[in-house]
Amino acid sequence: MLYELALSQIPLIGPVLAKNLLAYCGSAQSVFYTSYHKLQRVPGIGAKLAWNISTYNDFSRIEEELKFMQGNKIQAAFFSDERYPYRLKQIPDAPIAIYYKGALPSTSAPAIAIIGTRKCSLKAKEVTHQLINDMADFNPTIISGLAFGIDAQAHKSALQCNLQTIGVLGHGLDRIYPGQHVRLAESMVESGGGLFTEFMGGTAPDRENFPKRNRIVAGLVDAILVVESPVKGGSIITANLAFDYDREVMAIPGAIGDNRGKGCNWLIKQHKAHLVESIEDIMHLMHWEPEADKPSKREMPLQLSMEEELIFAALKDVEAQHIDQIQRDTKLNSGTLSMLLLELEFRKLVRALPGKRFELV
Repeated sequence: MLYELALSQIPLIGPVLAKNLLAYCGSAQSVFYTSYHKLQRVPGIGAKLAWNISTYNDFSRIEEELKFMQGNKIQAAFFSDERYPYRLKQIPDAPIAIYYKGALPSTSAPAIAIIGTRKCSLKAKEVTHQLINDMADFNPTIISGLAFGIDAQAHKSALQCNLQTIGVLGHGLDRIYPGQHVRLAESMVESGGGLFTEFMGGTAPDRENFPKRNRIVAGLVDAILVVESPVKGGSIITANLAFDYDREVMAIPGAIGDNRGKGCNWLIKQHKAHLVESIEDIMHLMHWEPEADKPSKREMPLQLSMEEELIFAALKDVEAQHIDQIQRDTKLNSGTLSMLLLELEFRKLVRALPGKRFELV
């Protein structure tokens, strides 16, 4: 993990260029042993960045971080690791390495970000709690940013409803910001949720870090719900990112004349968010069905090919699976798998869900 974390710390090498380097050099370690002249051939690198890589020598800082992680039960996942969150891996600017304490988002449950303004109304907090309570039967992972207002309410309500909840931070895991949420963060980890960041320990909660944090919130989920937000602010940035990442975006309409909800109305008017008034709206958008209405899993039908039987077996005993997990289970190549899933969907044997997830009909 030494070279993987070092790659994420080279000045001016962001996620996209880091992935170019990995594709060209083969591994993170190889990046640091590739000559300056060869590095210049990597798309987007050039002379200055090749020099930054060739002269990087701050491995002692990475070794300190690894010791800190070991002493504080913090883990890291590199972009190529199997445990790296599959939803996040889909976005073009996914971080090359992430740090987390506790658990990562469940791979088998839907993931929803619930966000909004820090200076929210009491009504917005009540709506947040009611919707999360209504979602509990569908067992989603609730993701937010651990900020004041709607974020904190979303995490607290998820805990009260025994749902996994993940806080995405704009700083390192050596601190919690705001400090008033230390106990809330501890409760999230203790209850099977976690804390998640792309920043190494020692990184302060500086203003420029939060737009980066927002893209991770948008990338980690199948859908995002904006409860209350002015026209300008982090929630609108996150919603726009989620829209660009092809996530479902939902918004609670704001009251006329209340600036705290104008951003939600703007998203709806721009056709970037679905209007949501109740759990039924969310159920419709997420293709959720009440437990009593869910059809039982079918026995394996006749006249399936060998490859289709592999897909059926991979989906038989789970609620839903992401296409990447189905590929790992079946060992089919991505083109063949996509074609077979489409065929099974036409035959009404498989249902496609948001976030490239599939389940048996």
